Amino acid sequence: MGQNNQPSGFGEVELDELFREVILDHYRNPRNRSLVSGSDVRAEGQNPFCGDEVAVQLKLQDRHVGEVGVQGRGCSISQASASMMGELLKGKSLEEVRRLAGLFRGMLRGVDPAPAQLEELGELEALRGVRQYPIRIKCALLAWAALEEGLERYEKAKKRNS
Repeated sequence: MGQNNQPSGFGEVELDELFREVILDHYRNPRNRSLVSGSDVRAEGQNPFCGDEVAVQLKLQDRHVGEVGVQGRGCSISQASASMMGELLKGKSLEEVRRLAGLFRGMLRGVDPAPAQLEELGELEALRGVRQYPIRIKCALLAWAALEEGLERYEKAKKRNS
């Protein structure tokens, strides 16, 4: 095995190309684009610097994500990140969602996740290289920031109604 637990001969160039392909696939073929009616968690995010936009909806079942909807427009980084996020969240508890959001945010800000944490992030690892371009970090975090804002509003509303 070489560095980063990759088989010998699997170089950085090949890994970068693989990551580029994952990002482009999610950008060209975004997942979970349908609007989720009757959603429990709703939020929108906008990056005024570049015009990226995203809307996120979650329908919960026993405090776990049942359905995810993510719509938006913008650069490949913001839209691929939103698509990957939608795929990752299905079936997760709200606590897991918050933890994954923190892991992803940390990874983009230079904290190297442990191998098990990288595995949890799944395809989002493809966005690790974004941290080399500080101006693009906000693009990758746009959907996640909207999600966290939506979760916060959801929790506050639940407390008020209790």
